[in-house]
Amino acid sequence: MYRALFYLQYHSLKNRLLLRLRRLKQPKYLVGGIVGALYFYFYFFRYLFGLGGSRPAAASAGITGTPGFYESIGACVFFIVVSVAWLVPRDRAALAFTEAEVTFLFPAPVSRRGLIQFKLVRSQAAILFTTFFLMLVTNRFGGKFWIHAAGWWVILSTLNLHLLGSSFVRTLLLERGISNWQRRLGILAVLVLVGLGVGLWAWRALPPLDTAQWDASQPLDQLLARAQHYFHAIITSGPVPYLLYPFRLVIRPYLAPDALAFLRAILPALLILAAHYVWVLRSNVAFEEASVEASQKLAEKVAAVRSGNWQATRQKRKSKRPPFTLRPIGPPITALLWKNLISAGQTFTLRMLLTLGILAVVLGVMVSQMAASSGVLFAFGMAAVMMLIWSLFLGPQLLRNDLRQDLKVADVLKMYPLSGWQLVLGELLAPAVILTAIQWCLVVFAVGVFSQTQQPFLGGGGSFAIGLGLIALIPALNIIILLIPNAAVLLFPAWFLPGKEATQGIEATGQRIIFMLGQILVFLLALIPASIGFAVVFFPGRWVLGLMPTIPIAALVAALVLAGEGALGLLLLGHFFDRFDLSAELNT
Repeated sequence: MYRALFYLQYHSLKNRLLLRLRRLKQPKYLVGGIVGALYFYFYFFRYLFGLGGSRPAAASAGITGTPGFYESIGACVFFIVVSVAWLVPRDRAALAFTEAEVTFLFPAPVSRRGLIQFKLVRSQAAILFTTFFLMLVTNRFGGKFWIHAAGWWVILSTLNLHLLGSSFVRTLLLERGISNWQRRLGILAVLVLVGLGVGLWAWRALPPLDTAQWDASQPLDQLLARAQHYFHAIITSGPVPYLLYPFRLVIRPYLAPDALAFLRAILPALLILAAHYVWVLRSNVAFEEASVEASQKLAEKVAAVRSGNWQATRQKRKSKRPPFTLRPIGPPITALLWKNLISAGQTFTLRMLLTLGILAVVLGVMVSQMAASSGVLFAFGMAAVMMLIWSLFLGPQLLRNDLRQDLKVADVLKMYPLSGWQLVLGELLAPAVILTAIQWCLVVFAVGVFSQTQQPFLGGGGSFAIGLGLIALIPALNIIILLIPNAAVLLFPAWFLPGKEATQGIEATGQRIIFMLGQILVFLLALIPASIGFAVVFFPGRWVLGLMPTIPIAALVAALVLAGEGALGLLLLGHFFDRFDLSAELNT
């Protein structure tokens, strides 16, 4: 059986590689493959064998410590993951088999232990790929690549076996009449007792935490340094290192500084890995029925993904109300907005957006009650500003309920009694509405925080003037930045097709890099006329009306310029959509 498995794995990988190599004959894949290869070389591979000069310095944000400290940090993360695996899951043990594997292997004369070994061998493919990727990422900041690779493999393999073994134990407890809540309460009681023990030791052995030194008016880096020092004392002394000792043994090979230290650390880690393997292999748990059900759900998800219906991959939940009532008469564009808001999921509802707005106001009021000179207060405001900036660029990539989602049904959309620009506008409205609502909440929060600071210009009325200007600009900015990926869908549909036709692999990475750079360039070009309009109103107006009233007026003018650009973009994109032929694009 194992020879057949290795034969299948080898030829599957070989055929997949040959298919991608043949696909590079087409320019649309070749360009993406070249860019993707250059990206991986300059970002990862040039540091692998020391060919790329000095490595980038690790951005530690002021966090320093001994190797034992970092080992304890990794052990804490490992402990949290394992604890969650024992607390949260509720289903019986189910090994992930495909429908073909269920059909051929379950009736075959293969023992239950053989099926477990089969899945453990298959899981190594994913573990080795993840190990390779993590090794590339972490190797950029120093260390020997083979130590990182072996360390990650031990960590991921041990974690995989432990998750599988915990699912077997959970199934045995259910078979013996111990419910999920009884198990959770028992494990939670043990964790609470351990936490109380550590807290009691810290209270009696460590110096008391002087809360008087935690003044909110102090700089943020000093507060972080004090918190780090106290946490360092707790995690590297007393009972914590002994409680985390098994987890530290698994983490230790990855942090080995040289080959000799790695050899000393790898043996205990491999013993723990072997103990997990024996534990899983000797577990006599009936998982076949649950595995058959899981394989059916997996097949449904794969079919949904290949058809482009990502919403079907989510767990079925109780039906909820639509975002608003769709009336039989009214603008046809409203129907597209209604459809795409539903496809965005139950998270983005009108109730959620109103709740988010109220929460932004309440949090802004609460945070603004801090001292006006507080560094923490300014940090909250800057965090909101950074989230606002990132949402402009990442939001359109996450919210794809527009032409990118409906590309495969473009022929159906063309049958609607709507012009091209109306269809494009209807497709863009849902992500634009969601992004605008979220960004307005961030603006309200930032204004409430900055208005209470003593920062030059931002304190007082300056933040309100900038906030009003941003509220006027944000809807037009979202329309412009959403037009760019939707235009790319119509110009390069082969790069956005879901399912079997979708581009995968290194060429897909290259295509995304090309698209990201192009999106930034087009967005900056679109901002030039709006910036000119802002400057034409702002500089004369500041001498006539004053600085504060001029900012929102100039921002409104810039928003009107962006709206004009958006209208032209909609007309042009509607023209492209009217002439778009999906079948012709698929055959090229």
